[in-house]
Amino acid sequence: MNGDGRRHETLPDPEWPVLESAVEYETGWFTGGYDLVEQPNGSTKRYYWAELATAVVVVAVEDGQVVFVEQYRPTVRETQLELPAGIVEGGESYTQAAERELREETGFEATSSSLLQEFWCSTGVLRHRRAFVFAEGLEPVGRDLDDNEFLSVRTVPVEDVVDVARAAPTNDATVEGVLLAREDGLL
Repeated sequence: MNGDGRRHETLPDPEWPVLESAVEYETGWFTGGYDLVEQPNGSTKRYYWAELATAVVVVAVEDGQVVFVEQYRPTVRETQLELPAGIVEGGESYTQAAERELREETGFEATSSSLLQEFWCSTGVLRHRRAFVFAEGLEPVGRDLDDNEFLSVRTVPVEDVVDVARAAPTNDATVEGVLLAREDGLL
């Protein structure tokens, strides 16, 4: 944990010597910095990184429909149709975080959830771990949106979900979640 209440993954010991590690920029959302690394040929190089809290993406299915949220993303200046997602809080498992985010963003409580996969994202520049969770047995309970969440709940028939997820505008987490769930025979 990084002291911000959110989950951050521990890095393994480096294979190449890290001569210096520096934080150059900190916000409430991410930390940016570099590691000065001795490369195998003896030269040194600064490898810049941005660290984000661990996140979870939810593939939720009920009655042959996949639950999405539609929201405007100021960073890319587009409205995206996305799988529900959010930050994993300190002490939460991926499935607990997925169930909480699904409930908060869509108003659905899952009676069953399971981890599909977890991995590092954009490893050339990010220190960011992401997990994908499959949820089903959805019951409506009401939403609890954060003050910066302006989103609408949409559903897509399972048979159309791959095409919809891959249609522009789209994003990595949505495509990855849909393809992982399809590969596991869940969609």
